Amino acid sequence: MHFDHVVIIGTSLLYSVSLLVVAALGLALAFGMMRVVNMAHGELLMLGAYVSITLVHAGLGFWLTVPVAALAVGLLGMAVERLILRRLYGRIWATMLATWGLSLLLVGAVQFFFGTTTEGIANPLGTVKVGDYTVSAYNLVMIGAAVVMIVATYLLFHRTPFGATARAAAALPEMASALGVNVARTNMISFGVAAALAGLGGALLAPVSGVGPSFGQGYIGRAFMTVVVGGASPLLGTTSAAALLGGVNAGVSNLAGPVLGTVALLLVSMLVLRFLPTGLTGLWRRSR
Repeated sequence: MHFDHVVIIGTSLLYSVSLLVVAALGLALAFGMMRVVNMAHGELLMLGAYVSITLVHAGLGFWLTVPVAALAVGLLGMAVERLILRRLYGRIWATMLATWGLSLLLVGAVQFFFGTTTEGIANPLGTVKVGDYTVSAYNLVMIGAAVVMIVATYLLFHRTPFGATARAAAALPEMASALGVNVARTNMISFGVAAALAGLGGALLAPVSGVGPSFGQGYIGRAFMTVVVGGASPLLGTTSAAALLGGVNAGVSNLAGPVLGTVALLLVSMLVLRFLPTGLTGLWRRSR
């Protein structure tokens, strides 16, 4: 096997992993830290994509639309936490029903304002030649974006005073409040960050997928599988599960086609959960 072929296969594997990270990180943060099962995560991805595509059609450069989409969806997430989720913490089924209702509302709103037509954004970059092969330069951007998202989230929640406060407010709200932490405001910002990651992911995914009201449905299943297989740790779980599932999906897809790649992803997910009900990070914690 030639070196350039190895590079292409490796890039394909990393790109498949990056898609799962970009799609799932916001969902993993909301669930792993705040115990909120956000059934509207796919619609937050969709809104990020719509913000990006709307601004591109208005004449703004694609790269400028990405942070705007993250900010817009993050502000919406803060409003959702303030108006809906704040009263439901500790009741997982209630948060699931509430966010499921929100997802229906958001899909209906998008259909009303934008219609049901699928639109797209042109790939903002060209291709890179590797020997006799070519690879999309945007695939490399997606790989880099996934790494940046993971590192930035880790630094925010594990290396800053806000991160320590946010983790305390989510895990031990009464104690954090007794120590002077504004738990309500901290949780609102934390969920806003999770929503912003979804908006950022949606904007990044817009050039590689048609943007329509069902945009989020194309990613939400894989995002949930990544989070569940990863386990309770948002960053370690998401990264390890994305590496496993993305690698399996890309490897089987390259050998036998995308349909069998998806089937293999589902089978591996079921096997992991059969033998590791708490996910991959549950195994890691038991081994410590």
